[in-house]
Amino acid sequence: MAKVIIIEDEPAAVNELKILMEQEEGFQFMGHAGTLRDALKLIRDQQPDLVFMDINLYDCMAFDILNELECLPQHIIFVTAYNQYAIKAIKYGALDYLLKPVDEQEFKEAIVRFHNRQEKGGIKEQFSLVEDVLQQNSEPRYIALPALGQVRIVPLADIRYCQGDGPYTHFFLVSGKKETVSKPLKFYETLLPGDEFLRTHQSYIVHIPFVKSVLKHTSILMDGDEEIPISYRRKSDIMAKLIR
Repeated sequence: MAKVIIIEDEPAAVNELKILMEQEEGFQFMGHAGTLRDALKLIRDQQPDLVFMDINLYDCMAFDILNELECLPQHIIFVTAYNQYAIKAIKYGALDYLLKPVDEQEFKEAIVRFHNRQEKGGIKEQFSLVEDVLQQNSEPRYIALPALGQVRIVPLADIRYCQGDGPYTHFFLVSGKKETVSKPLKFYETLLPGDEFLRTHQSYIVHIPFVKSVLKHTSILMDGDEEIPISYRRKSDIMAKLIR
C-alpha cells in the first residue's frame, strides 16, 4: 500500500482530495496538515510515498516545507488555484500539479502518472527551479527535461532548436547532445519565451540567437548549418520577427 498525505489548509480541499483518494485502490491515507510545523512532523513521521501539497499555505509556501526536509517524499503533486504564472513555473520544473477545484478525471490521470513514474535524480533542482521563478517573479533561465528516466536541468541558453516528432520533442543543445522528451512540440511552444524562441514550422522551434541566415524565405540556416523549414503561412510573421 502506498502511503499518502495531504498538505492543505483549506478543509473543503482536504475533503475533496480524500473523497477522490477513497475511489483508488492501493493507497493508505496517513493524515493531513495545514501549517509548516505540522507538515514537517507529518512527513518525517510517515515517510509518505505520495504527497498532495498546496503551493500557498496559511503560514508558508510549499517550498519552505521542502527546503526544511532532509529527505524528500518520493512523489509530490502540487495542488493550486488557477494562477497562470505559478502553473508556468511548475511546467518549467516538469513537476506534477492539479488545479482547484480538482477534476475527477485529471485526478485519475495524476494517479496513473504516479504509478508510471520513472524519473530519477534532479528532484531538488526541479523544486529549486520553480521556487526561484516564483520568488523572483521573472522568466525562468532553466528548464527541466524528463528524458530516458532522468530529469535534466538545462539552461534555456543551451537550446539551439527543438524538433517535434508526434508525441515527442527532441531538444538539440549547444553541447551537440539531443534530449528527447515525451511531450509534443505545442507544449513547449506555449512554454518557451516568445521573444527568444520562434515556431517556424509545425515540426520546429528555433532559438533566435542561433539562426545564421534565411535561405530564400523557404528555410532557416542554423549556426551548425542545419536547414530548418519555414511554413508558408508563418513566413510573414517569421521574417518580421527575425529582422527586428
